[in-house]
Amino acid sequence: MTHPDSPSSPVLEDRFGRTIDYVRLSVTDRCDFRCVYCMAEDMTFVPRAQVLTLEEMGRLARVLVALGVKRIRLTGGEPLVRKDVAHLVRDIGAIPGLSELNLTTNGSRLDRFADELKAGGLDRINISLDSLNPDRFRELTRTGDLAQVLRGIDAARQAGFQRIKLNSVILRGRNHDEVPALVDFALDKGLDIAFIEEMPLGQITEHDRGLEFVSSEELRDDLSTRLNLVPLAEKTGGPSRYWQVPGSDSRIGFISPHSQNFCHLCNRVRITAEGRMLLCLGHEHSVDLRAVLRAHPDDDTPLRNAIVDAMAIKPERHDFTLDPGEQLVRFMNMTGG
Repeated sequence: MTHPDSPSSPVLEDRFGRTIDYVRLSVTDRCDFRCVYCMAEDMTFVPRAQVLTLEEMGRLARVLVALGVKRIRLTGGEPLVRKDVAHLVRDIGAIPGLSELNLTTNGSRLDRFADELKAGGLDRINISLDSLNPDRFRELTRTGDLAQVLRGIDAARQAGFQRIKLNSVILRGRNHDEVPALVDFALDKGLDIAFIEEMPLGQITEHDRGLEFVSSEELRDDLSTRLNLVPLAEKTGGPSRYWQVPGSDSRIGFISPHSQNFCHLCNRVRITAEGRMLLCLGHEHSVDLRAVLRAHPDDDTPLRNAIVDAMAIKPERHDFTLDPGEQLVRFMNMTGG
C-alpha cells in the first residue's frame, strides 16, 4: 500500500487560514444509553455493513496523521460498545507523529476496559456525568446506572490516566441545581470538569431546548458566589475555556457553542462511523471518505486528496439556534461525540 509522506508544513488548512490538526473519529453510532439531549428513545442505527471496519479506521488515521493531524479522539455513540475497540486503540496509538490519542465515553464499560486502553496507548479520557443522583441519572440517560459509571471513573483513575475530564450537559430544571455538587465531586477526585451548553442536534420531543437552556455565563456566575474562580490562560486545543480554584489542580471548563461562539479557533473535523467527514458540527458540509477508502484499497493518494480538497468547503462558523424548526435533524450520536 502506498502512503503519503509526512508534511513539512501544515497541509490541512481551510480557506479562512485555520489549520486542522484535530480529528474526532466516531467508531460507532450505537450506545447503551439514550441520553435525552443526544438521541431519541427509539433509535434506528446505521446498518453494520455501512460502518467502517476497524482496519479502515486505522488506515484513515494513518493518512490523517501524515497530513499533519496531531490529535485524534475516538467517540461514538459509545465507543466501548464497539467490539475489539481496544485493538483500534493499539493500532492508532502506535502511529508515529500522533501527539495524543483520546477517548470520550459514558463510562459504563470503563471498569472493564480502562487498564487495556491505557496499556494500548490511550492518553486521555473524557467521561460524561450529568448527575450524581441515581434516579435523576437514570431519567437523563434513560438506561444508565450511575454506580456503574462511578466504578468506571475510579477504574480510569486507578489505571493511571492523567487529566481525566468529566463532561456535564446542564439543563434548567433537570440538573442545573447539581452544578456545585458536580464541581465538588471533580475537585475531590482530582478531575477536570467541563459544563456544556446543549447542542441543538436532532429533533427531540422529550424537552424544550429553549426553556431548559442554561448559558455558561450563568453557570460561572453561580459558581463564583461560592468558589474563587481564576481564569487560566493556557489553551487545550479545544473549545473549553478553563478556570481554576486556588489550591486545586482541577480545571473547571465551559463549552459555549451558543453564547460564546468559538468558530474562529476551530481546528477540527469529525468523521462519522460510516466514514462521512463532517467539516462543521453545525452544518451538513461533508465528504464521503468510505467510498474513497473502498474504491482504492491499495492506494492512499485518492484518500489524501479527498481530505485535502474537503478543506475548501469547511464553513466559517456554525449557526446554532434553539428554534425547533431550524435545528439539524442529525443526532449527536450520528455526528460523533
